[in-house]
Amino acid sequence: MSAQLPGQSAGSSPSPPAPLPERVAAAVLGHPAVARLDGGPFGSIASYLPGRRVVGVRAGEGAAASEPVEVAVVVRWPAGASLPVLAEEIAARVRGVAGERPVDVTVADLVPAPISAAVPEPAGGGPATGPGPAGTPGTRLA
Repeated sequence: MSAQLPGQSAGSSPSPPAPLPERVAAAVLGHPAVARLDGGPFGSIASYLPGRRVVGVRAGEGAAASEPVEVAVVVRWPAGASLPVLAEEIAARVRGVAGERPVDVTVADLVPAPISAAVPEPAGGGPATGPGPAGTPGTRLA
């Protein structure tokens, strides 16, 4: 008797895994600095699947499995790391689902990251002050 997987009804066979481009897209979108995938100029970075396409991911299977996986992303900035470090983190996520294939990551655009924490008030209780335009003293920094 075979073991039943969670979410699988008795007597049914397990569903096949999602196509590689969809798995790559999910892995990339799981990175906290990635705002969205991007198709690049003219939407040329995409994978075509039956009845749909995955924009921002070009990943072949079968005979095309030796080609690099290409992803294009829009990144929330600042992201807490440099763009080369982010690109390597994203590539590592792609290799986690695509195996040890070459991965090309393109950062197509940057968007402002949401402000997630309030700026702490400086010691002394009042707003920070510092030199203003052309070195004028006492300009409030808010």
